Amino acid sequence: MDDVHILNKVFFINSVCGTGSVGRIVAGLMKELKSRGVDSFAAYGRKRAPEELPSRRIGSELDVLCHGALSRITDRHGLYSVRATKRLVEIIREYDPDLIHLHNIHGYYLNYPVLFDYLKTSGKRLVWTLHDCWTFTGHCTHYSYLGCRRYKKGCGSCPQLREYPASFFMDASEKNLARKKECFSHLPGLRLVTPSEWLKDEVETSFMAEYPISVIPTGIDPDVFSPKPEEGAALRARYGLDGKKVILGVANPWRERKGINDFAALSEMLDERFKLVMVGLKEKQIRQLPKSILALPGTDCAESLAAWYTLSDVYLNLTLEDTFPTTNLEALSCGTAVVTYDSGGSREALTENTGIVVERGDLNGVIRALKTVITEQTRYTSELCMERAALYSAEKRFHQYVEEVY
Repeated sequence: MDDVHILNKVFFINSVCGTGSVGRIVAGLMKELKSRGVDSFAAYGRKRAPEELPSRRIGSELDVLCHGALSRITDRHGLYSVRATKRLVEIIREYDPDLIHLHNIHGYYLNYPVLFDYLKTSGKRLVWTLHDCWTFTGHCTHYSYLGCRRYKKGCGSCPQLREYPASFFMDASEKNLARKKECFSHLPGLRLVTPSEWLKDEVETSFMAEYPISVIPTGIDPDVFSPKPEEGAALRARYGLDGKKVILGVANPWRERKGINDFAALSEMLDERFKLVMVGLKEKQIRQLPKSILALPGTDCAESLAAWYTLSDVYLNLTLEDTFPTTNLEALSCGTAVVTYDSGGSREALTENTGIVVERGDLNGVIRALKTVITEQTRYTSELCMERAALYSAEKRFHQYVEEVY
């Protein structure tokens, strides 16, 4: 809308509020709206929300557990939690917002047919930010790793039943996609947002192509992710990394699709001048990885991650599928160039002076790219990386939502 001042109330729905990348987006948007004199309220399904944010949890922990357990048996994720969702609709009616902003509605906490029966007749303006592909598939959140395009034909015989939202007995993917198409189609006034051009292109190949789509990349806080040279030097000394070319990988969680196997293979191909460091691993993974890798558990401390980004010579992202990885931005914001596989929206934050994109699975190409970034330091400068990352500050992205989408 052109004039934000006629917007009085916004209602957010997401699986979490204030935690995780999407939960932080919700919290940031609520604070941005408050600074402009606009009230907001968040409904969420898991964990806890910050006390300063007006919010309410949908359902209970028992409801989430029951929803998850039944989904694992029936493959009917999003079709339980009826009572909790009816209560959610009552809360929305009581709050009476001008605009409803949906984020992740999957996560074992609400019933989407109940919610969308209300939304279609509510008369409210609607914005829906899609953070993955679950909305237009019969089961999965991502499919590019396997090259699956079954959603175009109606799904069925799903090759990813054991992946989130996992089902161990039944395959209802064909019926799920038909139900989603019925629920999510023809919503008056709905506007979609995606964090990457890649996801926008994917949505436009699905039944949701009927809606206008804006691209607003996920932002980061450049005050948090900024160079930490002293802390980085301390980590180098602590882990005996002086004189090494440090190649950093960060994920939460690490798994095959995040490139853990390719990191292990790469460690056997690099000579002693290089040191692979992986942050975010589980204890079992740490034990299984080659000893040549410095394998570390995850951390919730952003400052610690910033120190690792700062001390690294290159940030390496070998994800095989991703919507728009913010770790690339975090590394750039700390002055470190990126080498990444060409998967999903991973390439979109990079320029020719801030990173190199390599075809998935091409480890020899990865090694060439790593050596190029390390040896051509006058081309891949910290200043250029930080300038690029500054374009993706969370504050700018919140402004963009309010000024261009709301």
